[in-house]
Amino acid sequence: MKRLIIFINLVLLFASCDSHNKERDFEFIGYLLESDQVNDINSFIGSSAESINLVEDQYISLGHYDHDIFIKLVVDQRFKDDKEIRLSFNNPMLNVIEVYDSQGESIAHLGRMNFSKNDFESFFNTVTLPVNGDRTFFVKVQSFGSVNIPFEIIKGSDPGLTIDERNVLFGIYFGIVIAMFFYNLFLWTSTKDIIYAYYIAYIFAVGATQGIMAGYLDVVLWPDNLFLKQNSFFLATVVVNIFGIFYSLKFLIIQDLNKKLFKIGTTIIYVYGIVFLSFLLDFGTINSKVRVLQVFLGVVPLYLLGISIYSFKKGYRPAKFFLMSWSFLICSMIIFLLADLNILPHNFFTNYIFTIGSAVEALLLSFALADKINILKKEKENEQAERLRVLKENEELIREQNTVLEEKVRHRTDELEQALKNLQNTQSQLVSQEKMASLGQLTAGIAHEINNPINFVSSNITPLKRDIADIMEVIEFYRETGNKVFDEASKKKAKSLEEDLELDYVLDEVDQLLKGMEEGAKRTVEIVKGLRLFSRVDEQDVKKVDLHDGINSTLILLNSSIPGKIRIVREFGELPMVECLAGKINQVFMNIINNAVHALSDHIDTIADPKIEIRTKSQGDTVVVEISDNGPGMPEHVKQRIFEPFFTTKAVGKGTGLGLSIVYSIIENHKGTLEVDTEEGQGTTFIITLPVYQSTSKYA
Repeated sequence: MKRLIIFINLVLLFASCDSHNKERDFEFIGYLLESDQVNDINSFIGSSAESINLVEDQYISLGHYDHDIFIKLVVDQRFKDDKEIRLSFNNPMLNVIEVYDSQGESIAHLGRMNFSKNDFESFFNTVTLPVNGDRTFFVKVQSFGSVNIPFEIIKGSDPGLTIDERNVLFGIYFGIVIAMFFYNLFLWTSTKDIIYAYYIAYIFAVGATQGIMAGYLDVVLWPDNLFLKQNSFFLATVVVNIFGIFYSLKFLIIQDLNKKLFKIGTTIIYVYGIVFLSFLLDFGTINSKVRVLQVFLGVVPLYLLGISIYSFKKGYRPAKFFLMSWSFLICSMIIFLLADLNILPHNFFTNYIFTIGSAVEALLLSFALADKINILKKEKENEQAERLRVLKENEELIREQNTVLEEKVRHRTDELEQALKNLQNTQSQLVSQEKMASLGQLTAGIAHEINNPINFVSSNITPLKRDIADIMEVIEFYRETGNKVFDEASKKKAKSLEEDLELDYVLDEVDQLLKGMEEGAKRTVEIVKGLRLFSRVDEQDVKKVDLHDGINSTLILLNSSIPGKIRIVREFGELPMVECLAGKINQVFMNIINNAVHALSDHIDTIADPKIEIRTKSQGDTVVVEISDNGPGMPEHVKQRIFEPFFTTKAVGKGTGLGLSIVYSIIENHKGTLEVDTEEGQGTTFIITLPVYQSTSKYA
């Protein structure tokens, strides 16, 4: 690792040399972006000098921008005596470059969209400029993707690469790629190992991508196809990444070493497939597709480097050359990107480091495949020797294992018999628990069915009382009017009728019956409400709940089983609404309060004032519920085991030992805590702490 760091530092030092002290070729460089005011070269020429953005270095870097850029260049005085000079835009990925003289007359059309078989200067974005005393030129540039526009004046004595030298450079590169292609094609046909086919596909895609980047394939294969000129680089980038990731996963046997890393790689391949179709079918904006490629340009190399390191650490020796190749390629990619971002200068090394790195990577990957052949051969020899040794050992082991196996069978039979007994006990306990759960479902259903008719009764009592009051008012009116209007015989008859019917008693009885009906209806409504609040079987999602309602509904359901001597003391504080599963939390309250009732009931004659205290309070983002009783408490050895499944201190048939275990699981699933504070003879306190928020932020 130290050697790699030293190597990277040396490469970066070498890459940073050459251009920082180079004399500037232009007196003035400025630009404007396309707008409503500046939308063609003439409007840009007429723009005021104050509105133009000045540039200090010999390049313009704007990041990602897909509209027109208008540039003004004034050539330095040292070129004033030259009749002709060559202006170079050393970035083959610029789509359109239009060069104009100071009067707005067109000089040249360059860029990928204007590559021509017959114009090699255009092929390398180079144009010959007539100076003739006028050193001002205007340029219009359009690019898809990262906009980086380097400028350079090239003279005959300039040390930069000529067209022929560039052709030789890329000829060497393509020669290496072609040699690796046919060499591994021969190995594939000889060994029948599919991994060589993956490598051949990858190396072919790499060579095609470099050819497109340099512009050769645009000129040779599709000089008149605008779609491929604009999109071939992106399509080739997607293809080379798909082949590269797939080849890497297979070569490094990641599927066998780590399933998660393999799934990440296949996911990236699927994403690249979608991006490929989006370019091919021309859907989605060019910005969004290019941004995806830019993001993955940083992610994929790190992912491949990571799986190389992982495979090598797992002892897979062929990963060594693979790791070296990707380290070198990533180093070259970093230098290329730093130059693209103008952190490093543009020179021969930075401009062609990615091509050099690609060639070295192809060689090292081929070495890795060759090393794999040697490893497989050695492994096969070792495997044969190991088989002979294993066969001899197996004969001895079979004899020894027969004896051991008989002993294990006997021991395992004893264990299975004991497990069967435990399973039968557990089954009977779980059946009881399931019956209780079914009873809860039935109770919730009954509460739901009773709710409508009892609501009808309770809602009709009030109008019934009002109607009877009206009838009483009419009867009273008749009695008063009768005393005044009726004759004595009629009065006597009415009096006799009232006595026979016992009217006063009937009226009192009607009043008492109405009060009883009203009280009974209210009581029934309260019980139904308690049943519905307690069960909440239809609520399976986390909701905001008032814990006080849950406690009160639980007490209502337990009311009939709580002896009259036991006092229930509520000390409720101000609580926020708490996110929880209401039915589960009600089950917690039910189990703990029920245990407290049983503890007090078993010693009710020995406790002066048996009581259960329920206290609630808020503590910031948590709430605390304390349920205390002044019963006999628990000894330490019982306290240590109360949350264990099937542990109970109750008599046989009175408890399953699952209640507090279930309670503990419910609180734990709610990210809360459950503590018990008890001493023998001092009562017991269960302290429940619950977070206010489960799935949402408190600021949501």
